[in-house]
Amino acid sequence: MAGTTTTSKGSNRKELIGKVVATRMQKTIVVEVRRQKSHHLYGRVVARTSKFYAHDEKGTARVGDYVRLEETRPLSKLKRWRLMEVIQRATLVAEAAETPAV
Repeated sequence: MAGTTTTSKGSNRKELIGKVVATRMQKTIVVEVRRQKSHHLYGRVVARTSKFYAHDEKGTARVGDYVRLEETRPLSKLKRWRLMEVIQRATLVAEAAETPAV
């Protein structure tokens, strides 16, 4: 569920889909985008990952969520993207239920 697309609404802003890997900062999330590409010489499929800092105004994204980002003006030294929507929520597994009672 990762990749690059362009919007068809008449804007030239790029969109990315990736997985949230960090939410430790206020109003900022770190999203990892995974791309698969064929090696130019050997033909083997190679996975590449990139991390993007995105603006999350309401703090809705959590670690493990898949989100859609949209390109925007520079908001800080590293932030060039903003959160558009949460596509898929991460499933939370209770640790207490996994460990057997001894």
